[in-house]
Amino acid sequence: MLDLSAALAAALLVTAAVLIGDSIEHRHGTLHVSWPPLYAHWEPHVGPGTAAAIVVAVAVVAYGPLLAARLPWRALLFTAWGTAMAWTYSLALIDGWQRGIARRLTTEYEYLQVISPVNRFHDIPAALRDFTHHILIHSPDHWPAHVAGHPPAATLTFVLLDRIGLGGGAWAGVWCITVGATAAAAVLVTVRTLAGEALARRAAPFLVLAPAAVWMGTSGDGYFAAVAAWAVAFLALAVTGHRPRATGLASGLLFGLTAYLSYGLTLFAVIACAVLLLGRRRLRPLPYVVAGLAVVPLVFTLLGFDWWEAYRLLVTRYYEGAGGIRPYGYWVWANLACTALIVGPATAAGLRRAGSAPVRKDVRGCLRIPTDKDVPGRLRTPAAEPRLSLLVFAALLALLVADLSGMSKAETERIWLPFAMWLLPACAFLPRPRAWLTAQAILALLLNHLLLTGW
Repeated sequence: MLDLSAALAAALLVTAAVLIGDSIEHRHGTLHVSWPPLYAHWEPHVGPGTAAAIVVAVAVVAYGPLLAARLPWRALLFTAWGTAMAWTYSLALIDGWQRGIARRLTTEYEYLQVISPVNRFHDIPAALRDFTHHILIHSPDHWPAHVAGHPPAATLTFVLLDRIGLGGGAWAGVWCITVGATAAAAVLVTVRTLAGEALARRAAPFLVLAPAAVWMGTSGDGYFAAVAAWAVAFLALAVTGHRPRATGLASGLLFGLTAYLSYGLTLFAVIACAVLLLGRRRLRPLPYVVAGLAVVPLVFTLLGFDWWEAYRLLVTRYYEGAGGIRPYGYWVWANLACTALIVGPATAAGLRRAGSAPVRKDVRGCLRIPTDKDVPGRLRTPAAEPRLSLLVFAALLALLVADLSGMSKAETERIWLPFAMWLLPACAFLPRPRAWLTAQAILALLLNHLLLTGW
């Protein structure tokens, strides 16, 4: 009953955001979204992906929990990646190939606008040196919104794809979906490493069948989510003694790249701190993490890009545009309604259970977080649950900081995908997973069939 109450509370939050947001938009036109709180508009439709999405949903609901429990671990990781791809592609194809995938990243706001018809990054070092001169709206030849709104590693990804012959919106969309789907595997690796294999296996079907897939295909933030997720996964391996030099260096490199893909993802430092707290061998890999972390910022700085100056100018541009008009008083809670939609009712119920996970006491009666030694492999123990809870609530804290900052007013169903992936493991606490998976699938199918999303 309490689980259902948590899901109902999330549904009521979404309902309030829809009704109040619709009233504000009709009266004042300040929200700048057609179907608040989502950047979407009402357009019931079916498409080539409809049948495939239903088949994937039914298969995961029917067989997901069983396969997650029985498959060998490596096979489970590849199965999770493949199934997440199938789910994301099928949902995207409900809108059709062109509208759902090939044209998503070619609109006037997107990264590919600076590649075609005129490639403004033909000289990459020159473009980086000149990057901050085109961020503000009143600057000459100002960047499109997403180029200006992100550090240049985001745009350079698509520039480099174009240079190796994978140019255009179709390849960009395929890249984002295929790479983005690996985020599910990265989260599974982290959960298994820090909280035991049993909880990771229980979380697997929910990571695969997330409503977030509606926005993972196709948006650059789906790709960013995967990079950030693997940064955390390698850090978890490093601080628990799994090849600490190699995994520590890989984690640092990816954290550095994450900060140059999206300014807001610097908040992944909160999740990284939780991983460090849960690790038992924190000191040995840290020099390698720090060394890796320095690489990407050093390269971009030497090439002439000033991250801090770019962020300062971005804040100015944000308030010059819709960010200066959209009311903080609505979005500070309506953003959470967006989050409820991308993580689904099962996650709301899972978060409730995560909040009540047991915390052990030591012999002096003090509360403590159980260590890795308390989590014996595949067995689900009471010690594993608070460890997973800490990881999940670290992600929730990072998301709340982003919300309170006022730099994420609207469109958070896309922007917060990297954080949402770390809330989904809370579903591992739920009994009767098939019922909750059904609810997750129905929500995603309704969203993609009733609304035409902007991303």
